Amino acid sequence: MKLNGFDSLKGKIIDGNGSVDLVTTKGVVAASWSFSHVLEHWNRKHRLAAYVPSRKITTPVLSYAYGHTVHLAEHTDHELFLAGLANGSVYYDPGIKVEKVSTENPRSKKRSQFRIHVKNLRSLYKTMDAVDVRE
Repeated sequence: MKLNGFDSLKGKIIDGNGSVDLVTTKGVVAASWSFSHVLEHWNRKHRLAAYVPSRKITTPVLSYAYGHTVHLAEHTDHELFLAGLANGSVYYDPGIKVEKVSTENPRSKKRSQFRIHVKNLRSLYKTMDAVDVRE
């Protein structure tokens, strides 16, 4: 992963036409996302966010349990996101969504996502509050 146009030491964009590039070991750009595209999407989807802890239970049947403490996050910005990419706390997770897999015409869709471990969430927001939702 390379950030073209981002100064990771200062945490600032230095080229507005920059990009997030996925580069092979031979230097070939396999995928590229312009800062403007990635950051518009990031700010639209994550400007205000709620994170609910959960866990998967596999026995006796598959189910999920949700925690009572919800983390409400706000005031993110694109430079916090790019800084997370630069320092490795935000990482690329390639994926493919397949629909109608048991039919003669299955359809696949690329679902490239950027992820972060829950312990690093606070680094993406200027404000994060824990709220106990039990009543």
